[in-house]
Amino acid sequence: MKKPVNRVDAMRVPFRDGHTWVRVTTPSAPRAEALPLIVLHGGPGMAHNYVRNLELLADTGRVVVHYDQFGCGNSTHRPDAPADFWTPELFVEEFHTVAAHLGFTRYHVLGQSWGGMLGAEIAVRQPLGLTSLLICNSPASMELWVQGAAELRAQLPDTFRNALSAHEAEGTLDEPAYLRATQAFYERHVCMVTPIPRDFVESTEQMEAEPTVYHTMNGPNEFYVVGSLRHWSIVDRLPRILVPTLVVAGEYDEATPAAWAPFVTGIPHVKSHVFPGSSHCTHLEHPEEFRAVIAQFLATHDT
Repeated sequence: MKKPVNRVDAMRVPFRDGHTWVRVTTPSAPRAEALPLIVLHGGPGMAHNYVRNLELLADTGRVVVHYDQFGCGNSTHRPDAPADFWTPELFVEEFHTVAAHLGFTRYHVLGQSWGGMLGAEIAVRQPLGLTSLLICNSPASMELWVQGAAELRAQLPDTFRNALSAHEAEGTLDEPAYLRATQAFYERHVCMVTPIPRDFVESTEQMEAEPTVYHTMNGPNEFYVVGSLRHWSIVDRLPRILVPTLVVAGEYDEATPAAWAPFVTGIPHVKSHVFPGSSHCTHLEHPEEFRAVIAQFLATHDT
């Protein structure tokens, strides 16, 4: 007998002077007690594609929602918007707009990388509908992220390490030597899968085609953070997160233990899980194990 297929619907939700593109995966065999899961992608500005495989969590009987955050992917782009337009508050507002449009009164939130930072920003405001929070491969402070990146860069071969430092000092970040060194860092600490999964490539290509959000808030790459988020921190606000929280990371993650440790020490009801042999994109490197850990946590906190 052929297994029933989950239904996938796409829609545009009005937001500000544009729209947010939303993808809803509805399980073929829903469970009444299973609350919807809203997935927040990273970047900022990397689009939902690289976390799309989390739609398979619908096989556990719950609705799974992905959306492209404003300014990237299939949502409205604003390349001419001033730098101060792109703030965490904008994306918190967008999240609530999407949840309200879908009619969700209770839900789980999973954020990966920047998405975990955004999830924490949502949770510290204590929305009534939030039932649990999953922070995946995310820092609690960008200064801690940059410090961790510096430690990881120091472990690169001399050729790559010297190329990064020299070209950053000269501002020649588009030189082949710099790009090769960046790729070496990525292969160690961002995504260890070879060849790189198509979903990841799609998110990267969309960001590179229109990098306004990523370059404004983050910078030219994952470890050279010169954008508006460079001083971002949520460390002192973490005790305001009152829902059960799961923090996950990879053994070789660019989000180093020091960067995510404040989540574990600062959130009252928290657990953590480190995936051995994985880096920043744990969900792509060990997808079945990742989804199993996530599904168990979600089921525990559905009621």
